[in-house]
Amino acid sequence: MLKIDHLSASYKTIDGDVHVVNDVNFEILDNEIFGIAGESGCGKSTLLKTLYDIIEFPLQIDSGKVVLSGTKNDKPFSFESGEIRKTWWNNISYVPQAAQSVLNPITRLKSQFLDSIPAEDRKNETKEQTLARVAQYLEELSLSPDILEAFPFQLSGGMRQRVIIALATFMSPSVVLADEPTTALDVVVQRGILMMLMKLQRQLKNTLVLVSHDMGVHYQITNRMGIMYSGSFVELGKTSDIFDDPIHPYTKMLIGALPRVGDKSQKVGIPGRPPALTNPPSGCRFAERCPHAADHCRKEVPEFVEVRPGRYAACHLLDEEGLIHG
Repeated sequence: MLKIDHLSASYKTIDGDVHVVNDVNFEILDNEIFGIAGESGCGKSTLLKTLYDIIEFPLQIDSGKVVLSGTKNDKPFSFESGEIRKTWWNNISYVPQAAQSVLNPITRLKSQFLDSIPAEDRKNETKEQTLARVAQYLEELSLSPDILEAFPFQLSGGMRQRVIIALATFMSPSVVLADEPTTALDVVVQRGILMMLMKLQRQLKNTLVLVSHDMGVHYQITNRMGIMYSGSFVELGKTSDIFDDPIHPYTKMLIGALPRVGDKSQKVGIPGRPPALTNPPSGCRFAERCPHAADHCRKEVPEFVEVRPGRYAACHLLDEEGLIHG
C-alpha cells in the first residue's frame, strides 16, 4: 500500500519555488489499478516522482511524506520518503514518461536486465542462469528471448516500451508506477501496451499506478482514479462512479469534452488556463475557470473531504449529498 500523507513538493527556480504538488493526501490500495488524470502541467508526473522517491534538485519535498508498506515473500516491509529508493525494482518500480529513451542505446538488452537485478536477488546464480530466468519471463509476456541479444535501437518504439515494462516487473514488485506509458505510440500499439499492463497486474496481484492525460485510458483499465488540477486532487473515487456521475466542476468539464460514439454535438474545451504555480492564487485554484464560482471560492481553499462513501472532492459548493449548488 502507498500512503501519501499531506505531501507538498516544489521545484527551485531563479524566479522562485514552483509549487507543483500541494497538500496531496490519499491512499493507494493493494491489488488495484489506480489512475491519476488531469491536464498537462497539473503535477501528475511530479507526484509520481515523489512516490518513487526521485527527489533530486531542483525538486524538493516541502512537507508531508510517502509511505510504502506491505508484505512480500511472507516478510513485511515499510519504507518512507528518503528510504523508498532502497527498494527500487524489488518492492516498487517505475516506467518513466518516454520510456523508450531510457534504455542505453549502445548496450545489449541482456546487460541491462542483469544490471537491474540486485546482486542479493541473484543469489548463487551464474549470469547464464539469471538470463535463462529472464528469457522464460519474456516468453510469458509473449516476447522473444532473442531480443536479449539486441540493442535498443534495433527495436520498434512499441517493442522498447514492452521491454521497459518487462524490466520494471521482472522482480515482481508490489507497486508499479507507469507515467504516460502509451505516449507517442499508435492506437494499435497503445492497446497492446495497456493489455500487457493489465495482464501483469492480474498475474502479479500487485498495485499499478497509471498516470495519463487520456481519460479514455483510465476508463478502460483503472479501478479508482484521482483528478488533479494545479497541483492538488479535486476529486477521487471509483473510475466507473466518476465517469457516470462526476462531482467536481473540473471533472464534469473534462468528461463533457470527451467524444462519444454517435454523439454529434459540438464539444467545448475548458475555457481559460491553469494558474501559474510560481504564484498560485488564494482560494480555489479552479475558481477563475469555474462557471459556479462565488466570491468565497476565490478567498478560501476548499477542503478535500469524503462527500459520499468512497468519493472525495474539494469544492465549496458541494452539499451533504455531493451535489453542486451554485
